[in-house]
Amino acid sequence: MIRAFLAPAVRQREVASRFSKVVFARGFATDADRDVVIIGGGPAGYVAAIKAGQLGLKTTCVEGRGSLGGTCLNVGCIPSKALLNSSHMYHDAKTNFANYGVVVDNVKVDWGAMLKQKENTVSGLTKGIEGLLKKNKVDYVQGWGKIKSPTEVEVSMADGTSQILKTKNILIATGSEVTPLPGLVIDEENMVVIGAGYIGLEMGSVYARLGTKVTVVEFLDSIVPTMDSEVRRTFMRTLEKQGLKFKMQTKVTKGEVVDGVVHLTTEPSKGGEASKMEADVVLVSIGRRPFTEGLGLETVGITTERGRITVDSHFRTNVSSIYAVGDVVPGPMLAHKAEEDGVAAVENIAGGLKIVELLKKISMLVHKAEEDGFAAAVENIT
Repeated sequence: MIRAFLAPAVRQREVASRFSKVVFARGFATDADRDVVIIGGGPAGYVAAIKAGQLGLKTTCVEGRGSLGGTCLNVGCIPSKALLNSSHMYHDAKTNFANYGVVVDNVKVDWGAMLKQKENTVSGLTKGIEGLLKKNKVDYVQGWGKIKSPTEVEVSMADGTSQILKTKNILIATGSEVTPLPGLVIDEENMVVIGAGYIGLEMGSVYARLGTKVTVVEFLDSIVPTMDSEVRRTFMRTLEKQGLKFKMQTKVTKGEVVDGVVHLTTEPSKGGEASKMEADVVLVSIGRRPFTEGLGLETVGITTERGRITVDSHFRTNVSSIYAVGDVVPGPMLAHKAEEDGVAAVENIAGGLKIVELLKKISMLVHKAEEDGFAAAVENIT
């Protein structure tokens, strides 16, 4: 029952151990400058930083969040799995324990304790990453990085000051951010989840098991469209048994908060008569977009396509000293894909010339409960 918490910790150790100790013949930076500055401390950024340190590159990792690990460790994968695990235990105690001769009276939820357990899990992992950077002699700078020139990164610090980091190479690993729904800024008995992707369904499952009435609104005619069709039909039936309701082929055209109640206007995806919905809480889960705002791409003329930074097979942009990896480049927005991007990029920076074909097939996993999930191959994603 604790595999979700063991796996990330094990992976931390694997991050450090699985990298080969390859040494390339090249001249590295002096104390006056750096070989590479990595902007972003998520799965792509911190893995790249560790690899760079192991290859002997003088490396600085810049992260503005205040803790390493990016969306995945801080507000995404790990927190959601912690809550999935806690809600599963509660649901199991209420519905299944008696079948095994275990009678528990007056089972109730301590939401504060659940959140505290989640926060402790996240904190332990993010501090572990910070320790790995230190172990591999990577400088960690807390602040928001902006490209000033092909060899300079300006870091805005929390105290209002700034500093310029000079470097031979820059690696962009700033990840992605939530795609917003215009009109809704929502800071529980009735929840609407907008978007039937894996994030929305996982969190919807958490709240449904805790007793919330959850309705999922999806623009398309199926949930998790990248998943195998037979698997997703089974998955949807399982979620319906948990109590989730679905409004498929429906789009949200308007949302506003009035007196603490969220009012949504919906209509069929292909057009038709509008209808109204009300909810105590709305979870907007309509996808993610590359996070490049304020990065200074236009300052140095880095090219993008549909919001993503264009790179060659070495993860180099059109500016020869600047590379990009992870969610900001083409491909699935998945942590394990971003990690491999980061490793390949720093090997190229170190002189290894590792050519990586942008992945056409990559595994994904959607959890509906702690002890099981649905896995599928994602094909032809660009």
